[in-house]
Amino acid sequence: MDILKVQDLKKTYGGKGASTVALKGVSFNVEEGEFVGIMGASGSGKTTLLSCIATIDRPTSGSIVIDGGEVTALRPKQLTAFRREKLGFIFQDCNLLDTLTAFENIALALSIRGDHAGNVERKVKETAVLLGIEGCLQKFPYQLSGGQQQRVAAARAIVTNPALILADEPTGALDSKSAGMLLECMEELNEQQGATILMVTHDAFTASWCHRILFLRDGEVYGTLRREGRSRRAFFKDVMAVVAELGGGNSDVL
Repeated sequence: MDILKVQDLKKTYGGKGASTVALKGVSFNVEEGEFVGIMGASGSGKTTLLSCIATIDRPTSGSIVIDGGEVTALRPKQLTAFRREKLGFIFQDCNLLDTLTAFENIALALSIRGDHAGNVERKVKETAVLLGIEGCLQKFPYQLSGGQQQRVAAARAIVTNPALILADEPTGALDSKSAGMLLECMEELNEQQGATILMVTHDAFTASWCHRILFLRDGEVYGTLRREGRSRRAFFKDVMAVVAELGGGNSDVL
């Protein structure tokens, strides 16, 4: 089953005489339970693509279907409800609320949704155990390391059991050890919980944890690379090779 269907997506900024084409007809699907990466150089359109899928930005034309619903025509109130019910977000900057504890940050979406207090506590604790942050729940963000903050952000993203988790450079502000721990958690969420994840990254190491990587170049799909049972180390080498091709302008391999 396809959780995400993107069809002929185009996005142009500006008006006549001063327009910039960010997306030139991007199409791809993401199946339930996949862990998909999006890579591309600066200006390739990957951030615009994620913003359109996240319903933060509207495409100029094309279709985005998430969990069976077309999202490009939703009105503001409908978009708010859709984001709350269907999407989970993990950003490079954790965007945790400084005045709330880790528990309260994770619980916020459940509380807004109107979940019973007992159910909120159960879900938050279960999610915290899954991500190895059960000892952090009563701490405020400033009392947590960068890696712990990102795992709190990941817990907040999945606690509502969204159809699709969108991750934007989630390891970008982390050291290598913290990045590895976060990616292990995301892999476990994908494999053990069946979470469907779409992740934008510029980093080949981070991308090597994905099942499949979609490469963008100048607003178009340049190619796709699938892991297909290879070790992460072997996949990393293949990702690096494609990144080198993107830099060198040779698109014949894919």
